[in-house]
Amino acid sequence: MSYSPPLSSGFTLGKNRSRYLSPQSGMCSFCTEECGGTCELAQAAILGSQTVYPTTTGNNQIASEKDYPIDFSHFNINGRVFGAQGIDATPEDATIYNVNLERTYGTLNPVTMALPLTLPALIKLNWQDYFSGAAMAGVTCVIGEHARNSDPNLKMENGIATESPLLEQALDCFRRYDRGYGQIVVQCNIEDIQLGIPRLVISKYGAEAIEIKFGQAAKGTQPVIRIKDLETALKQKALGNIVHPDPSDPEIQEAYDKGVCPNFASYSRLPMWTEESLANYIADLREWGAKNIYFKMAGYDLADIERVIKIACDLQVDMITFDGAGGGSGYSPSKMMNEWSLPTVCLEDAVVRICKRLKSAGATVPAIVMTGGFASEDHVFKGLAYGDGHITGIGLCRATMAAAMTAKNIGDAIKDGNIPEKFARYGSTVEELFADLPDLRALYGREANTFPTGAIGVFSYLNKIAFGLRHFAALNRKFNIDLFDKTDLIPLTTESRALMNNTWFTSPVK
Repeated sequence: MSYSPPLSSGFTLGKNRSRYLSPQSGMCSFCTEECGGTCELAQAAILGSQTVYPTTTGNNQIASEKDYPIDFSHFNINGRVFGAQGIDATPEDATIYNVNLERTYGTLNPVTMALPLTLPALIKLNWQDYFSGAAMAGVTCVIGEHARNSDPNLKMENGIATESPLLEQALDCFRRYDRGYGQIVVQCNIEDIQLGIPRLVISKYGAEAIEIKFGQAAKGTQPVIRIKDLETALKQKALGNIVHPDPSDPEIQEAYDKGVCPNFASYSRLPMWTEESLANYIADLREWGAKNIYFKMAGYDLADIERVIKIACDLQVDMITFDGAGGGSGYSPSKMMNEWSLPTVCLEDAVVRICKRLKSAGATVPAIVMTGGFASEDHVFKGLAYGDGHITGIGLCRATMAAAMTAKNIGDAIKDGNIPEKFARYGSTVEELFADLPDLRALYGREANTFPTGAIGVFSYLNKIAFGLRHFAALNRKFNIDLFDKTDLIPLTTESRALMNNTWFTSPVK
């Protein structure tokens, strides 16, 4: 059998013409010269190299379509019937409402989250409500890299950014609803750093936290974005991006005028960090006023994973988010989303074993967050339990954005008097339709009725995750999530048992 999808994909809306397929290639087994061209091969014949990336991005989210041979569905959740841990063992005390879901992390500046969840880096679609809803739920969220590229009002002097109203707005989306839980973080890539974005957001806009990116599950390299004309290519180069071919080259400009110039494309630089350069950069960030430092990492080679964790220990980094294969949301090569990196559960297994070993040697390990394909409360419980106490939280990115977009659309439908039939039976106003609004009013007062519906949707979705998580915790008689461990999971398959027994990797992490 093949775990990879055929040459049909939501990435391009390509479809195999025949129901008879060749599993290894993904092609139709019966390929005819009379085909009108429906599959990915046909699209590549017309659209060329741009089909390395999804053609259905824009107002959409894109994620892996590969059916990995192991994931968290290979585990069921255990349950217990005697006693209670983390609370007095009485029926009155041992209730779902007394499960402690708070998490505190931070090496130099402690940050407390109301829930063991984070919203990983993103700056597309309904990002305004994504960040506002994070503040309402009391969790940490991250503004994605390259936000400056989407800022029409970005101002620069001598190659350094002096104003970015979009980044200020993104920070304010969280801060206007900040109730003392969580933190909003600005992720910066190499171009952002070269243009002075970290110093700008810290010194001018009051950002307190910066995330340094090594990679993510869906995109191990940086993106290539096709540019339509010479004028745009020159603007992109002025923003600090690599543009190929070089639009400032007179020979390229002459070729463009003659109509024989190759396609222009911008390319973000690969980070080339060393321990020394990271130490110097983090020292600068702290000197400028940054209170917390975050890393973003993915399922690279095991040696690289361990090296990043060790660096984080040495430099007193506050949190590392590890992004496993199976997730997605942004602009990543289609086949990289499907075919690259460690599946999330395998990545977590490696990370946890490394953390155990480092802690036993006396290291202070930063908070660890796992993300990549998590969407429901059973996923979150399994991710926390598999962490054996070494996982601080679970990142919910694409699923949370789905909640932000849907709730905003329903809010617009309420204003237009055109509520979908599925929801119309619950009412016709925001107060009637959004069932968890009373919980939000309990935190903010009656003004919560006027909050953006997309942000209310994010709060409601995360509230649902928390509510379900409390049930699984009580099921195992554990009333503090610090107590979750692998004994709360039941491996169902040979692969899951091998992973738990540290025999899944060819060279096991000891």
